[in-house]
Order: sequence, then structure tokens, then C-alpha cells
Amino acid sequence: MDNLRGALLMVLAMLGFAIEDACIKFVSGTLPLSQILVFLGLGGSVIFGTVLVAQGRPLFERAMLTGPILLRAVGEVVGTIGFVSAIAYTPLASASAILQATPLFVTLGAALFLREPVGWRRWSAILVGFLGVLLIIRPGLENFDWMSLFALQGVIGLGIRDLATRRVPPETSSMQLSFLGFLSVIPAALIMQALSGASLVAPSAAEWAVLGTSVAIGVLAYYGIVAAMRVGEVSFVTPFRYTRLPFAIVIAMTVFDERPDLMTLLGSAVIVGSGIYTVWRERKTGARRTASLPLQGPSRYDRTESGNREPLA
Repeated sequence: MDNLRGALLMVLAMLGFAIEDACIKFVSGTLPLSQILVFLGLGGSVIFGTVLVAQGRPLFERAMLTGPILLRAVGEVVGTIGFVSAIAYTPLASASAILQATPLFVTLGAALFLREPVGWRRWSAILVGFLGVLLIIRPGLENFDWMSLFALQGVIGLGIRDLATRRVPPETSSMQLSFLGFLSVIPAALIMQALSGASLVAPSAAEWAVLGTSVAIGVLAYYGIVAAMRVGEVSFVTPFRYTRLPFAIVIAMTVFDERPDLMTLLGSAVIVGSGIYTVWRERKTGARRTASLPLQGPSRYDRTESGNREPLA
């Protein structure tokens, strides 16, 4: 039952993120992208900062100047700008599909830079998954849209963020990381605003409502992911992250009148299938390694308050 509740929370969180993406795309037709990013950064940092103050935790401390946390902030900025740009300038369905390749990029980065063991089956899944991305982007073909590369920028940036998170000291909480992540987007967006020379636009009441809804739903979805990981087993709950894609496709078709072509749908299926297979292999090989280890004291994995095993860093 805990796994089922965790899966339900994850599905609801993915629905929330799909709605948040739709809100961003809706206002991107009238508001400059840099202005949207400033609002998202301000909204998220204020909410997470308020929670930290209520918890009695510091907003800033010396430990936050470590390399992994600074690299995580850079990845957050690069990924957020890339994905929000993809949402604004390309079809929502294709941008969301390409984003699903992020876990594959993280597995690739963990093998290359963190020296985590990855067998030939997962290497094959990573290769197949990136072939799925090429089916969607279609470089060199007549209908290639260079702006779809913004989604690939999002994958790389968010992948760097997730890889850096694995090396963050355990005393830095996820709330502090989230606060810093949103806060780091603000100066980057202001620089974008200055370089682009775009004029500021006063949002209408409806646009303020959509922007506020985007921030609120995004924060609730974040809490949904945290709760899902704590309630259910990580390896069981994680594949339900891919439900974000069908939600995004339905919203794209019904709200924005998009019609994903066969190549986009095929590429989406390849990416999701490769990602789910990678998660399954990680779970299987992890269980095999655990079974082969002698009994010993606590490792870098410990039990959360709910009793589930979850990485500490």
C-alpha cells in the first residue's frame, strides 16, 4: 500500500508539473521570457525561503559555498532557461518528450564522472534513448527546428544539477537547495533581459493569475515528489515520473491544438521505454550488489522517518 500511495503522489506531482508547463506556455505569448523567469525565480525563492524561516533553518550558510552546490546552481540556471525557452518557442509535447531523457543523461554522467558502475545493457538503453531524442529533433532534415535544441539544453542543465546533488553535503537540506536553485535563476534572467533589450510588459490580471498558479502548482508538485519518495520505495516510484509525458501530450492537444506527428510519438515512446528499462536494471543490479555484501554498519543509504531507504545525498 505504501508503494501504491507513493505512485499516486508521483502521478499527481507529474500532473502538476504538466499544468505548470502549460501555464508558462500560455503567458509566453505576451510576456518576455526573461520576465517570466524572474517571476518564477522570485516566487519559488520566496516560498521556499519562507518555509526555511518557519523551520528555523538559515537561508545561507558557509557550507553552501562548496563546489557541488555552486555547480548545482549553474545546472539549475542552464536547465531552467533551456526548458522554459523550449516550452515557449517549440511545441509543448515535443519539449516535454525530450525532457524525459534527463534520467538517461544522469546515468551517463554518473558513469563517466562519478565512476558508478554501468553495464552494457544500460549503456545500450542510454544509446537507444538518445536515438529517440534524435527522432524528435530530426537534425539535418527539412522540418528541423533549431529551437528544439533549447530542450536539449534543459536536459543537460538539469542533468548537471542532479549529478551535482549527489555530492552535496548531507547537512544541506533539500529546502535550502531548492531555495538557492530558484534564487540563482533571478540574476541570470535579469542579465537575459538586459542583453535582449526586450521591454518590460505589465501583466494583465489574468496573466498574474496564471503566473501565480504556475508557481503554486510547481511548489505543490515538488512536495509531491518528496512525499512520494518518502512513502514508497524509490525504485518502485521513480518510473511513474514518466506519466508527465502523457499529461503534457493531452494538454498540448486539447489546450494548444498541437498534433504530434508519428516521429514525435515514436521518439517519445523510445525515450520512456529506455528510461524505464534503465530504472529496472539499476534496481536489479543494486539488489544483486547488496545481496553479495557482508553484513556491516550503515552505508550512504539510511532509513527515512517513514522507514524507506533513500539516499542521504
